[in-house]
Amino acid sequence: MTSLPARDPHTDELLAPGNAALMVIDYQPTQINSINSMAQATLVANIVTVAKIAKVYKLPVILSTVNVADGRNGDTIEELKSVLDDIPSYDRTAINAWEDKEFRDAVIATGRKRFAICALWTEACLTFPTLDMLGEGYEIYAVTDAVGGTSHNAHHMALRRVEQAGAHMTSVPQMLCELQRDWNRTDTLEGFLDEMFASGAFLRM
Repeated sequence: MTSLPARDPHTDELLAPGNAALMVIDYQPTQINSINSMAQATLVANIVTVAKIAKVYKLPVILSTVNVADGRNGDTIEELKSVLDDIPSYDRTAINAWEDKEFRDAVIATGRKRFAICALWTEACLTFPTLDMLGEGYEIYAVTDAVGGTSHNAHHMALRRVEQAGAHMTSVPQMLCELQRDWNRTDTLEGFLDEMFASGAFLRM
């Protein structure tokens, strides 16, 4: 049993710690409370797991909120903020995060072209930056079980739209396994196992 060396992240066709980054957009109380495409408790648990995965594999994270500075909206929910406590947050007025200069500059500054995206709602704050970024040559992976919409139809139609435009669909367990790739990578194995159990993936295997 001999594993091949880890692939060069610049030529690897899969998500890898050296080529991927994460965008987390608008996980705020108002948005969470308006989700009807999945159980809100499940949504929160899944996005927290995604954030912990990003920490395990040292992915750059771009965190953003909308309308906090003007008092119209609350900040990122505490369950998520406590995981991303060292990550700067970019507040916006734009529904489409790609139309906010600070957010856009932060994405570009990572030097990465492959982004996993988690955003609320699927039909707006996930769809719009995904379409724009695809048009500018980025690869986008929508983490479908960590995002939600105002209805089942709104959520699924949004995912269909971005997939038809070229985005990739993924899930929390798939993202985790894709980043780990090999049980012999012991520096991240403990975190891998912790988050695999947290995601409930072993219960479905």
